[in-house]
Amino acid sequence: MSNTVLIIGAGAIGGFYGSLLAKAGAEVSVVCRSDYDQVQQYGFIVNSNIIGNTSFTPAQVLKDAADFKGVADYVLLCTKVIPAVDRAALIRNAVTAKTTIVFIQNGVEIEQEILDAFPDNEVVSGLAFICCNRIRPGEIEHLAYGRLVLGSVSGVISPKTAALCALINQSGIECEVVEDIMSARWQKCVWNAPFNPLSVLSGGLLTADILQSQENFIRRIMEEVCTIASACGHTLPDNIINLNIEKTYAMPPYKTSMLLDYERGDVMETEAILGNAVRAAKRTGIKTPHLDAIYALMKLRELKLNAIQS
Repeated sequence: MSNTVLIIGAGAIGGFYGSLLAKAGAEVSVVCRSDYDQVQQYGFIVNSNIIGNTSFTPAQVLKDAADFKGVADYVLLCTKVIPAVDRAALIRNAVTAKTTIVFIQNGVEIEQEILDAFPDNEVVSGLAFICCNRIRPGEIEHLAYGRLVLGSVSGVISPKTAALCALINQSGIECEVVEDIMSARWQKCVWNAPFNPLSVLSGGLLTADILQSQENFIRRIMEEVCTIASACGHTLPDNIINLNIEKTYAMPPYKTSMLLDYERGDVMETEAILGNAVRAAKRTGIKTPHLDAIYALMKLRELKLNAIQS
């Protein structure tokens, strides 16, 4: 089986996992816009205390998927999930009949756009449990963790999904294939729903500071996410909240991806992480006062940011 990979959205996540796939022997090309000149000339640098520092030179560095030469076995979509971005349009020119579409992105209930656009392709949902940031163009800092969870939206573990997982494992980072990837998405939302918005609303506090100050509030938000997930047919493990709390205490001080977006003045993933969860709660008749409150506050923060930029 050939392993030609095109990564669209080669920021922290795309660059990190692209470097792992290249290390395992895949032919990896990237589409990157803001970092194009740097990556075209120097490739990527990944600084990691977990797997060691490394560099990665993509086979092709592109500004648009339409410029890709060849046939991609896998298209990995690693962009932010924001309302203004048409994810299907970003990848359409690189998808052929043999292409498996993989998105490694945050949020819940984000699959339908891709499924509707590519009904004849295998669509794999991916979740990165990782602390890593893009610290400057073409340079990624890997702080902790890195586990990747993959699962076909159809619920069937295909040979191509298993092969992609094997490549990641071969590189030295854990990867797992699961049948119920939707439940795994809600599991990740248990952490994302409190820590991403609170890092912004607190004025830039790191995750450790937020947790030490507001553990009880964080637990209430996590409980609401678990209740929504259950109402949607995804019962989460009984220990999921304690496990997230313990892992957050153990991780190094960390700026969330939402906080980094806010500090750069970029659009944040408020809708994918919070909005979709709140809408799922309303659809299933679940009361979520804590989640509703931080969602409303984030929408006000976005309004303020838009006013400043205007």
